[in-house]
Amino acid sequence: MNKGEFISAIATEAGLSKKDAESFVNAFSACVTEALAKGDKVQLIGFGTFETRTRAAREGVNPQTKQRIAISASKAPAFKPGKVLRDAIN
Repeated sequence: MNKGEFISAIATEAGLSKKDAESFVNAFSACVTEALAKGDKVQLIGFGTFETRTRAAREGVNPQTKQRIAISASKAPAFKPGKVLRDAIN
């Protein structure tokens, strides 16, 4: 499902126009992004939790030159599904 299909599904499910559904999807995405950038987590009970996880610094290898390179620590977004979502899938 791509973004357009997702917007259409939201519009149908919620009885909204596609324009209103698109505004909702864009606002949701912006709010989650902003919260994660601040270091907060977004918890939607039953659905799941959006959070950031820290990746430690490590040493890697450049596949073209086989030279060792240092990869700095970074933060990565992560999603942990809630029990209701896991049960619905299984």
